[in-house]
Amino acid sequence: MAIYVMLSTLNAQGAKTIKTKPERIKEVNKEVERMGGKIISQYAVLGQYDFITVVEAPDNETVTKISLEIAARGSVKIMTLPAIDVDTLIKSIK
Repeated sequence: MAIYVMLSTLNAQGAKTIKTKPERIKEVNKEVERMGGKIISQYAVLGQYDFITVVEAPDNETVTKISLEIAARGSVKIMTLPAIDVDTLIKSIK
């Protein structure tokens, strides 16, 4: 399984949803799992992004589907980045 970092920014609608129903965050995480991904870790952060989520997925197509499905709802903008374990990177360079 591959690892991906999802950087999420809520729009006004998304922020309102989280404010009135904070458990929605966990509900979306369960939806990610039903679409074939697995949440490894998730953090609420300050700055340009509101959340950093580390997701495991079998391939680029699955994580693209997850990202598009969630973003299409109109409450969040997502940037998804593939991540490579540092030991794997070092091994591939040698």
